[in-house]
Amino acid sequence: MQRKIILGLLVLLVLILQYAFWGGRNNVIDLVYLQQTLAELNMRNQALRLRNDRLHIDVNDIKNRLSAIEARARSELGLIKPGETYYQIVSPDVRD
Repeated sequence: MQRKIILGLLVLLVLILQYAFWGGRNNVIDLVYLQQTLAELNMRNQALRLRNDRLHIDVNDIKNRLSAIEARARSELGLIKPGETYYQIVSPDVRD
């Protein structure tokens, strides 16, 4: 009789531990999900680090070189120097 009680308690203990392992709080499924999320976030952080590095290079380039400032002003702001002529090519509207 006592042996059956001990066996029953051991089975119950194993069931409780299995529930905690697979379905309880902080279970294996949550761990796998968190590992996947961590891997995705690490990849995103790496991409953002590369972007930041490129931006730092651009900032240093602009700080140190006047020609870089001029090139950016020409391409983004339409800078025209005195004596230069600006030409704007407009394509005609094509109507069906």
